[in-house]
Amino acid sequence: MTLARRLWLLGVLVPSLASLGALVVAGQLFRYDLETALDHALLTQAAVESLSVDLFEGSEKRLRLNMSMYPLLEQVRPFAPRGELFGQDGRLLMRYPPSPDDEESDTASLMPGEPELQPHLSTRPLPDGTREREAVVSVRSPQGELYALRLTASLEQVDDSVRGYHQRAFSMAALLALTLLVLQTFLARRMAYRLSAITRHLKLLREGDFSQAPPLDGGADEIGQLREVLAEVTDKLRGARDAQDRLIADAAHELRTPLSLMRTRMDLALRRERGAEELRASFREARGEVERLAVLAGELLELAAVGRGEWDRKKADLVEVVSQSVEAARAEAEVRGLIIRLEAPAREELWFDPGGVRRAVDNLLTNALKFSPSGGEIHVRLWREGEWVRINVADEGPGIPFSERDSVFAPFRRLSGAKPGAGIGLAIVREVARRHGGHAWVEPSRARGAELVLELPTRSQFA
Repeated sequence: MTLARRLWLLGVLVPSLASLGALVVAGQLFRYDLETALDHALLTQAAVESLSVDLFEGSEKRLRLNMSMYPLLEQVRPFAPRGELFGQDGRLLMRYPPSPDDEESDTASLMPGEPELQPHLSTRPLPDGTREREAVVSVRSPQGELYALRLTASLEQVDDSVRGYHQRAFSMAALLALTLLVLQTFLARRMAYRLSAITRHLKLLREGDFSQAPPLDGGADEIGQLREVLAEVTDKLRGARDAQDRLIADAAHELRTPLSLMRTRMDLALRRERGAEELRASFREARGEVERLAVLAGELLELAAVGRGEWDRKKADLVEVVSQSVEAARAEAEVRGLIIRLEAPAREELWFDPGGVRRAVDNLLTNALKFSPSGGEIHVRLWREGEWVRINVADEGPGIPFSERDSVFAPFRRLSGAKPGAGIGLAIVREVARRHGGHAWVEPSRARGAELVLELPTRSQFA
């Protein structure tokens, strides 16, 4: 079912049917209230007539209904009830107002009951299709004679009122349905246009086209929020594609250099006859390039492994992981004449991947060992700051220029004058931080050496 049909169904048809049903029920309740009010009026009139002294006035028993003496008789005649009085033998004694058919209806009879009985109310249909409501009560005269009083009122006015209510109510319901139809049609077309724009953009993403953002629609509702999220996703996909292209280009460049050197040395070795010692030296140089390629391939695989797949995130002691990394680096530090100092609390538990964080701290220490001068110190500090836990690794090396403090975390980025290496280690550090919802940066306030920071959240979103 299309969006337009769904909106027409739920926004027009269902509310219209519900409104019609409610109007029908309200009409029946309205009719019930009108008929109840008519019953009360008949009973009130019956009470007035039965208590009136004019009903049995004088010793001559001159019968007279009180309604015949209304001051506004002519004004109320169209809707006033008719009254009939029957004797104790059931014979009709009088009727008011008089009817042209009185002579034909003299055969009408109604036996009075006991005055203590409740008034009898009933509805009867007439030959012309209308209905009338009647109330029958039994009254006793001062002389002790029983009479039956019947008051009858036409329900035609009630039916006319209900009919008028239905006509006006259904007209308003039709107007409401038409208004809803126009509004829902406008909304359906508007939403269909906005969603079709998002659908077209998703098709472009499916084809690998990340060059343009989804079109603006000016909406601030859920569809607008979806568009904003989709725009952010597109930006990230574009950035990931650009980073992938740069990584491939940098990896190709890094691989081409040792391969070119190996080919050059092999060409030189094959160009003329050489002695065993010269060949052995050429093979040693080629082996060094092969080892460099192996290191580069291993670090590329490590970077790829860090960026994909599920990690073993669990609640563990971060101090223990950092301490193990520091202890593992102290052996090389002693060879280089360096001292590694660790400043950390006794315990710091949080949700993280111990293997990934250990790899990141190892790379930070490897970077510090590479650039620290002999006899220097490497200071490792771990502490909590608000909702974050920070791991700082500071060395006394040449430091990192301000212009390169962000690019140093990109793959294959090496500082000028840096020692040989693939340039992958700090990229792994940033990727580990990102996968944990944290950050990695170079502290700008350090005057001597470099201070690199790995920041992890204490309340991991993966917990």
